[in-house]
Amino acid sequence: MKVVFFEDVEGTAQVGEIKEVKNGYARNYLLPRGLAGPTTRENLQRANALAQREARRQEKLDAEARLLAAKLENLTVSIQARIGETGRLFGSVTNRDIAAAIQTATGVELEHQQVLLPEPIRELGQRTVDIRFTRNVSATVTVDVVPDAASKPIADRLQAARTPQTPAPAAPEAQPPATQAE
Repeated sequence: MKVVFFEDVEGTAQVGEIKEVKNGYARNYLLPRGLAGPTTRENLQRANALAQREARRQEKLDAEARLLAAKLENLTVSIQARIGETGRLFGSVTNRDIAAAIQTATGVELEHQQVLLPEPIRELGQRTVDIRFTRNVSATVTVDVVPDAASKPIADRLQAARTPQTPAPAAPEAQPPATQAE
């Protein structure tokens, strides 16, 4: 069934788009909720008006988001975490922790859903994390997970074990004098 969308439907279409969808999806989900309608002249005009209004609204949101993204671009945030004897974190650093650290460092308020972290961070080190403000505007932040004060001796010991020790240069071996073949 061909329908025109009156609202954004995540993963399917945006306002004003005309799409071919399965009959059951249209009849049982889209049409009863008013998310879409059949492609009649009146519905097409309504969808065009809604799409234009949505485009203006999205542009305003994008303009505001660009200002926030400029504040966060190339920002490095340090988060202290406790580590165990193996160097792995007790627990993990989540998108909530990152959002709170960014808010503390810059004053920019973020929802944890805006921090696009594929999986929680469970090891020390730096990672780049994307922050999505709107569907068109995002920023990249570097998150540096460092050991807390109680875990610092463990981290130093692990770092020393990982760093290869360079041995002193060995003395050249004495080679026997070459013999001439007769």
